[in-house]
Amino acid sequence: MPPFTSETSHRTAPAAAGLPRRSLLTTAAAIGGALGGSALLSGCSGAASASPTRAVPTRGPAGRPDRGGTLRIARPPASDAETLDPASALSAYEYLGALYNRLVRIGPDGTVAPDLAESWEPDAKATTWTFRLRRGVTFHDGRAFTSADAAYTLRHILDTATASPQAPVLSPLVDPKRLRTPDAHTLVVPLKSPHAEFPSLLTHYNCYVVPDGSARSIGRTGIGTGPFRLASFAAAGPGRVTAYPDHWAGRPVLDAIDFYSVADMQARSNALLAGQVDLLSQTNLDFATARVIAASDRATIARAENAQWYVLPMLTTEKPFTDVRVRQAMKLAYDPEHILKAALQGAGTAGWDNPVPPNDPAHTAAHPAHDPERARHLLKKAGYERLAVDLYTSSYDPIFTPMALAYQESAGRAGIRIRVKTAAADSYYTQIWMKKPLMATYWYTGRPVDQLLNQVFRGGSSYNETAWADKEFDALLDRARRETDTGRRRELYGQAQTLVIERGGAITPMFADRLVGISRKVRGYAEHGFEFDYLRIGLKGA
Repeated sequence: MPPFTSETSHRTAPAAAGLPRRSLLTTAAAIGGALGGSALLSGCSGAASASPTRAVPTRGPAGRPDRGGTLRIARPPASDAETLDPASALSAYEYLGALYNRLVRIGPDGTVAPDLAESWEPDAKATTWTFRLRRGVTFHDGRAFTSADAAYTLRHILDTATASPQAPVLSPLVDPKRLRTPDAHTLVVPLKSPHAEFPSLLTHYNCYVVPDGSARSIGRTGIGTGPFRLASFAAAGPGRVTAYPDHWAGRPVLDAIDFYSVADMQARSNALLAGQVDLLSQTNLDFATARVIAASDRATIARAENAQWYVLPMLTTEKPFTDVRVRQAMKLAYDPEHILKAALQGAGTAGWDNPVPPNDPAHTAAHPAHDPERARHLLKKAGYERLAVDLYTSSYDPIFTPMALAYQESAGRAGIRIRVKTAAADSYYTQIWMKKPLMATYWYTGRPVDQLLNQVFRGGSSYNETAWADKEFDALLDRARRETDTGRRRELYGQAQTLVIERGGAITPMFADRLVGISRKVRGYAEHGFEFDYLRIGLKGA
């Protein structure tokens, strides 16, 4: 999965970018034997080529799980600074989803859905939002959840001492001193400026609700309202959560979940094939490995459709990408369908340079057609008739290099010479990302359209990896936030997407299905974004 450092938390999942990686299961005594020296995957490519037509499953095993049992999850190592404080967490995603709830969440259809808030409504100008909170909810220590906890959570995120990646998103809108709690089940959030999509900003994983006054302890205790409560946790190491029987939505199917930190994708895959873990978290398998796993007796593959978007960001502050004609030519020169087929074997959707996922209600499907001759014409006008550029990639993600090579081949038909350069994986997000004029990266989907466009593409945003600044684009985003008519607001977001496609610096070839390795005993695996359903997932024969 991708890097995450204070949004290098922009993606969601590896050990945070720039953080040290470990080479062993932290529970090596229990699991290490099957991993050290295992050659189960050393012939992945051969296995795949021996059966090139073998299909990778589109979903995990069907049927209901049995009550009880312990799910074992292998996840990438993080740093020793890993924390269970949702506001500042950069890697403990599996724990967060098990331990906490948010006020609102993103549903499978891409719309905002209830969680701890049962309903919410704005005033006429969308400058004040009122959230009606669920009754009968308790934290794991038995305390009742109230509006004081909801208000405290927002103040904790906005506190500069917390250093939350979500603070830059919320602080331009929310003054923590103006939050109101007229009763135990009502939270009123006055905004500094109108925002008709404000609740969607609270769906971020940094916005899980914590108890009032818990800032100093929450990183260790993990006390939330979620379906599981913390049994043990070691930063960058193993941990365990157990079912919380008094969860407001009912007791989860599982009795417990054990987490193991496993060094790399091959080690995690070997552990799955050996029957030592049941699910590979934060791991997007390459197609060859996925075929090997799908062919095994113990494990198979589930898919999270369009779970991440891959991108070749062009730094618009560096020549030749300062010229919008060059950027347009780089996009018109290549065929997204070719890259989708070559890099993902079709396991995804062509992006056509629009980062808003096709299943998002605000997605606009309009885009220019692949046109290498038009690309040649634009380059000639810009004075770059024989354009040659370096494209950086690495082994950090198994799709980066196949995507880069496929782009190289496709763009070559328009006369663009791409020199693919491989950089070290362990320093890729400190030495290459946002530093080289052209490189490969990816993000997780699941961001609401307002947050996605503002956080990744707005001029001046610290996560704007292309450094693109367009006043018309920024003004469209501001108008969309003020627009209370849903249809008109989507039109404005559509216009903003068009500007990203036509003027922006992001080449977005494709959305990729994440290929998730799971045990054949797992039932009820349903992932959206980078979270799965902790209440209903379970094991057959538990």
